[in-house]
Amino acid sequence: MSQHEVRVAVLGAGTVGSQVIRLLGERAEDFAQRSGARLTLVGIGDRKVDAPRPDYIDRSLLTTDLTALATSADLVVELIGGIEPARTLVLAALNSGASVVTANKALLATHGPELFEAAAAADTDLYYEAAVAGAVPIVYALRESLAGDTVTRVLGIVNGTTNFILDEMATKGVGFDEALATAQQLGYAEADPTADVDGLDAAAKAALLASLAFHTRVSIADVSVEGVRAITAADIAQAAESGYALKLLAICDRLDDGVSVRVRPTLLPLSHPLASVHGVFNAVVVEAEAAGRLMFYGRGAGGSAAASAVLSDVVAAASHKAHGGHAPRESAYAALRVLGPEEVRTALSVRLKVADEVGVLAGVAGVFAGNGISIESVRQSPANGDSTITIVSHVARLGDLMRTVEELRASASVHEILSVTAVETH
Repeated sequence: MSQHEVRVAVLGAGTVGSQVIRLLGERAEDFAQRSGARLTLVGIGDRKVDAPRPDYIDRSLLTTDLTALATSADLVVELIGGIEPARTLVLAALNSGASVVTANKALLATHGPELFEAAAAADTDLYYEAAVAGAVPIVYALRESLAGDTVTRVLGIVNGTTNFILDEMATKGVGFDEALATAQQLGYAEADPTADVDGLDAAAKAALLASLAFHTRVSIADVSVEGVRAITAADIAQAAESGYALKLLAICDRLDDGVSVRVRPTLLPLSHPLASVHGVFNAVVVEAEAAGRLMFYGRGAGGSAAASAVLSDVVAAASHKAHGGHAPRESAYAALRVLGPEEVRTALSVRLKVADEVGVLAGVAGVFAGNGISIESVRQSPANGDSTITIVSHVARLGDLMRTVEELRASASVHEILSVTAVETH
C-alpha cells in the first residue's frame, strides 16, 4: 500500500454523492492501487445533516460548514449542483490548492473560464467527466483521446429524461403530458422538469462539448435552444410514417466561418445510429478528420452511473496529488467565432395544411425557391377538404428557412403551419 494519503471531501450527499461515498468505502483498496494513494474521506458537506442516511454514510463526517470543508481537503468532490453556492465553494477549494471533481454542467457552462483559470493559477486539477453524459466517457475522449485529431462535429442525445419522454410517445402513442407524468412517476423527471423538457440541461452539456471539441470558449448563452414541450403525438406519428425518429439533439458543428451550437428536436433517419437510442440512455456521435465517425453510448442518468464517472476523475486527480502532474488545462486557443442562430445551417421539415386546389403546391414550392432553398422531398395527403403537405428542404441557413416559413404562414393558400422540425441528413 502506498504511503501517500489524499484527503477527500464530498460536497452534497444526494443520489450521486451517496453512491460516491459508498464506493469510496467499498473499493478503497482498488482505488489506492490505481492511484498510488490512500483516499481518506474526511468530511461530507450537506445542509441537512439530520436527514435519513444509508448505513454506509458515517454521520460523524457530516457538516454544514461547507466552506471549511472545501478549503481543508486535498481533493473536493462537488455534487451540490446549481450556480451558488457551488461556484464560491469550488473557487475556494481551487484557491486553497485542492483538486476539484464536479458533475455540475450548469456551473461549468456559465463560469467555466473563471474556474479553469483558477485551477491553472493554483496548479491543481479541475475534472468534470460526469457533467455531460453520466457514465459515458465523452469528456475524456474529446479532451485527451482525440487531442491529436480535428473534430468537425459532435451530435448527441445527452438528456435521458427527454429521450425517455419521446420514446414513450413513439412506442405507446401517448401525448407529451402523459409521457412526462410516467417519467416523473419512475423518477426520471423532477417535479419541476423545466431544465430537461425546455432543453436547458442539454444546452449546458452542448456548450461543454463544443468548448472541448473546437478549442473555443462556448457558454450556455451561445447555445440556440428549443425544447420538447410542443411535440405532439401527431408529430411523432408523422415522423414514423416518413421513416424518421424524433430526438432532442445537442448539435455542435465546426464550419468554415465559425462554430454552431444548438439543441432542438430533430428528425433522424432510422438508419442513423442515434435513432435506435431508447429510454434514458445517452449517446454521442463524434466526427473527426482522421478518426472518422465514433459513437459513445451508455447510461446518462442514475446515481451509480454518474458516480462511476466521478470516481474515474477522483482516481486521476489523486494520482496527480501523489505523484505530480495535472489534468489537461483548458484549451481555447482556436477562439473561433460562435455563429448566431440565424447562421446555423440545417435542413427543415415543414408540415402544412393547405387548400386542396390546383396550383397550391407549385405556389408553396415557389416560396422556397424565392428564398434560394431547394427541396429534398414532398409528401402530400388529403384531409377533410384540405391537404397536408410535408416538405423537407436541403441544408440552408436557418435564417433563410425561417423567413420562408413566415412567408408561407402569411400565404392565403396555407391554412396552418402544423410543425417545423430540424432534419439530420447524414
